Amino acid sequence: MQTLLPQLESLLQQAHISLSDQQKQQLLALVGLLHKWNKAYNLTSVREPEAMLVRHILDSIVVAPYLNGNRFIDVGTGPGLPGLPLAIVQPDKQFVLLDSLGKRIRFIRQVILELGLKNVVAVQSRVEDFHDETGFDGVLSRAFASLNDMLGWCRHLPAPHGVFLALKGLYPQDELTTLPAGFELVSAHRLTVPQLDAERHLIIVKKQL
Repeated sequence: MQTLLPQLESLLQQAHISLSDQQKQQLLALVGLLHKWNKAYNLTSVREPEAMLVRHILDSIVVAPYLNGNRFIDVGTGPGLPGLPLAIVQPDKQFVLLDSLGKRIRFIRQVILELGLKNVVAVQSRVEDFHDETGFDGVLSRAFASLNDMLGWCRHLPAPHGVFLALKGLYPQDELTTLPAGFELVSAHRLTVPQLDAERHLIIVKKQL
C-alpha cells in the first residue's frame, strides 16, 4: 500500500487536512486490510484500493472538524466507516463502532489490533438493544437508513447535550421537512471530498430540550 502514499498525500492536501506520518501509515494500513478482507468477506462494494482512499478514507475524515466533544458512536458502522478513519485522525477522542453483523465486527477488531488503536471499541449489537449510561457527544451514521429511522432507533444514545451527525449524499430536503417531533436541525454542511464526483452533506440534529 506504500505506492498509494503520494495519492493519499495529494488528497489530504486538496482537503486541507494535515496528518502525521504515523496517521498516514495507519490509513494506508486500513485500506490494505479492507482490500484483503474484502475478497473473502465482501465488506464493501468498492474493490480498488485507489477508490477506497477517496470513497472510504477521505469521505470519512472530512467530517472530523465537526466532531465536538470526546465520545462518539458510529451506528451501523459496516466495515468501520466513518469510525475507523476518524479514530485514526482524532486519537484524542473515543469511538464505539456498532454493527449487528459478526463478520464486520471481527474485521474491525482485527484492524484495532493490527493498527494499535487505543480509542476504539467494536460492539456487535442491534442499535436499539445497545445502551450506554454516559451517553455520547455525537451519534454518527453513514449510509444508514433515513434520518427519521436514525433518530427513532438512536434517540436513547446521545448525552443531554449530544447531537446526531448524519452523513448524506444529496441534501435530504424531504427528510428534514418531516423531522420527528422533539428534534430540530442544528446545521447542515456541504462537504468537499477531493476526486469524488458526488455530493456529500453532513446533517446535524439534536433533541429539543
